[in-house]
This record gives sequence, structure tokens and C-alpha cells, in this order.
Amino acid sequence: MTGIVVGVDGSPGAETAVRWAAARSGANGAPLRLVHAYSLPVPYPGSPFVPPGDPREDAETYGKAAQALLDAAARVAVEAGAAEVSTQAVTGGAAAALIEASDGAGLVVVGSRGHGGFAGLLLGSVGIQVSGHARCPAVVVREPATPGGPVVVGVDGSAPSHAAVLFAFAEAERLRADLIAVHAWGLPAPVDPALMAFPTAHDREDYAVAAARVLHDALAEGRSRHPSVAVREASVESAVSAGLLEVAEHPALIVVGSRGHGGFAGLLLGSTSQYVLHHAHSPVAVLRADVDPELAS
Repeated sequence: MTGIVVGVDGSPGAETAVRWAAARSGANGAPLRLVHAYSLPVPYPGSPFVPPGDPREDAETYGKAAQALLDAAARVAVEAGAAEVSTQAVTGGAAAALIEASDGAGLVVVGSRGHGGFAGLLLGSVGIQVSGHARCPAVVVREPATPGGPVVVGVDGSAPSHAAVLFAFAEAERLRADLIAVHAWGLPAPVDPALMAFPTAHDREDYAVAAARVLHDALAEGRSRHPSVAVREASVESAVSAGLLEVAEHPALIVVGSRGHGGFAGLLLGSTSQYVLHHAHSPVAVLRADVDPELAS
């Protein structure tokens, strides 16, 4: 059983993430590893405002503070039902530490915004970086999951979407939840209305049929692997981000690929995954094309 890695920084958002991950650990027996990254003070020789200090004493003081923070988080995890808890304090940046820790993990979990973020931001920089670079499925938790809610997954036929679909099926089976698969489509707008005809009702029907086929075909492997999962196919004429957020009132989890069709090759997170991460209140899982979606099962 591969483990779950959770980023901890003492913030309310991190505690919510710990509780979510601990409940998952208790349900499937996966070990839980709490990771906290901290930076040592940088000496400024000759500055009249910074008294000279002993670097060894600084390192010991900061290390003890980090461990105390981790111990508090571990107590929360045990209280929330984690099967097995370990802690790890590392020096350096939080995002880099969690991305490194995600190598070989089944899941990496972060809160939506930790200490040091701007109050108006719903998702902090650590959440964005971990979602885009993690070497396993990444989950961002803003609020506790809704018990009994469905799992919602975005489908567009891309490689990251394929990984997201397989992960979503496994999660729906684990939670004994329904799966709602959303594929959004739209009619192409004419480049020059004077030269090109506007789409007709017949055009709309053709696009709707093609979109439904894309959705149905994309779910075939997941259905084969997880035949007990009840699936609802939602082919919607709208922006995919809106469809994912509106298709269910209280989903247990929303799953998206890191970058779908139409994105720029250099972007690790596409517009849809970024929009959902910033606006969803339920936990959101992000999968890259090169991660194994079955690691987390």
C-alpha cells in the first residue's frame, strides 16, 4: 500500500487537509506522512539591526519548532482516524519538499492556502505548484468533503483526462459513490460572419452527438475496471469549468486532468484545472498524464 503525503504548516487550511487525508488513510490502511518545510534565518554580517547568532543554535531552535508543529498535526491525524502516522521536517521551500516527497507516494494532499498567502487568494502558490508538478495524484482540500456526494470528473479525451477518469472511477468505487462524468462542448464561432454561415440547428445536433460519443468512449476502460460504479454521463454545451462546478451541488471530490486539449504546451496547469482549483469548495484532485492513477487506490 503506497502512502499519503500531506503538507503541514500550522494553518487552518493545512489542518483541514490533514483531517481529509487521515480519514482516507483510516479507510484504506495507507500510511500517512506529514511533511513540514521551514527556512533557517539568513545571516546579514555587519547589519546593526540583526544581532549575531550561532547558526547551530538557530538550526536547533527552528528544528524543534518544526517538530512541535508536526507533533500537533500528528495528534489531529490520529484523532481523525489515520491508520499510521509519521512526520518529516525538512529545510527549504514547501512546494519543492512536497513535490520531492510525492515521488513514490500514492497521493499528495495540500490545503488550499497556508500561512503567508494573500487573504484574497483562494489557492496559494504551494497548491498551484504541487498540483502542476507532483509525481503522483495531487489533492487540494479547501473544505471537508461532503459524505455521500458523487465524484465528478472532467472528460475531454486528452491523456491527463484519461488518467483523471481512471482515478475518478477508483475513488467512486472506494467511496461507494456515483460518478458524474462531464464533457463540455461548443459550436465553433465563424471567423468572419460575412463569409461563413452561422451554425444551424442541424450543426448543433451533429456536435452534440459527436460530444456524447467522445464521452462514452472515454469511460469504457473505467467501466471495465470498475463495473460496480454507477455512472452518469453529462455532455453539456458550456465551458467545461462551469459544467464541472454546476453538475453536482455537493460533490465528494472533483477530478481533473492537469492540462487538456487546446492548452499551451508549456503550461503545467490548464485553464480548466486552474479555474476549478480556485473556485471549487469540495476537494479537487489533479492528475498529470505521466502519473499512475492506480497508485492511490
